[in-house]
Amino acid sequence: MKQDMPHILIADDNPEICEIIKALLSGEGFAVTEANDGQTALKEVQNQKYDLIILDIMMPRMNGYETCQSIREVSNAPILFLSARTTDNDKILGFSSGGDDFLEKPFSYPELIGRAKALIRRYQVYQGKGAQTNAPSAAGQISLRGLSIDSERREVFLHGKKIELTDTEYEMLWLLASNRRQIFSAQRLYEAIWDDPWYYGANNTVMVHIRNLRQKIEADPKHPVFIQTFWGKGYHFD
Repeated sequence: MKQDMPHILIADDNPEICEIIKALLSGEGFAVTEANDGQTALKEVQNQKYDLIILDIMMPRMNGYETCQSIREVSNAPILFLSARTTDNDKILGFSSGGDDFLEKPFSYPELIGRAKALIRRYQVYQGKGAQTNAPSAAGQISLRGLSIDSERREVFLHGKKIELTDTEYEMLWLLASNRRQIFSAQRLYEAIWDDPWYYGANNTVMVHIRNLRQKIEADPKHPVFIQTFWGKGYHFD
């Protein structure tokens, strides 16, 4: 394996799906490792650096949500959920546990490849390994009403208490906060944060991340002070 070759971990208890995904991604120049359950996937992440982790939800020993939460304690690599469970609640649980994106089974091969490349590209940019994209600038500090965002350390504090955010949540917050009072449609947010063209279902993805972000930084998420909604237009940081 080449040293600069992106490394992807697939965790799914269906060997046929693992084999298909491995063949697709290997053909695109990625190194791919397979795990058939959540605990094995967690051990892999603890011992090896990955640029993307693809998780099924229904797995033996540890389900995808539990695996994602445990992985987040040791890695900030992007996590893509790939599952036949496609209700809004499933997606909310996936994003709340630390996931970055969600793709439904059955999936189209081009969409899987496109999502994987976009997540890896965004991750490498924020790790200082790639060319700059449409994502927010990584320099500066913002403080407002007890909320402090330090972009150099990628840390967020609310009244002195550190707020734990996923990479996606942080990038969304920084983009909105560094462009105060500018309205971002769901499409514009998705294309900037995910560095990927707009796709069907992305509106729900953005909504769930905004909801989770409000749960963490707003005193009353139902009546937000920081991230407000302009109905029919999008979101802005007031």
